[in-house]
Amino acid sequence: MGFFSEFKKFAMRGNVIDMAVGIVLGANFTNIVNALVEKVFTPITAYFTGNTDVSGFSIHLPPVIGAQKQAEIGLGAVGQSIIQFLIVAIVMFLLVRAINRLNLDLGSAPVPEDVRLLREIRDLMKQQNSA
Repeated sequence: MGFFSEFKKFAMRGNVIDMAVGIVLGANFTNIVNALVEKVFTPITAYFTGNTDVSGFSIHLPPVIGAQKQAEIGLGAVGQSIIQFLIVAIVMFLLVRAINRLNLDLGSAPVPEDVRLLREIRDLMKQQNSA
């Protein structure tokens, strides 16, 4: 089997194509989440906290003899990351929840004939065994 025919067989598998579609949609979904976070939720948190960025907050440690620069603990950067994570997590939860509700409203798919028949056979066998 040649290289190109083997590659074509690999690339045309359903899993690879599904993964590619998922990656493209995921990248675009990221844009939606970022826009919601930056333009909707961050201004709301800034309204209540008075600032959108707390990453500059740090605790300065006492200077060490002979050190060029004073050491500091960057609590603000950690806090900012936690705040951003929580906002993104809440937005993702709300979006996935809305999408799941849209899927539920579409109704259930009809049960295939073979599955329906198998269920009937199962139920009849249960009745016979219980009698």
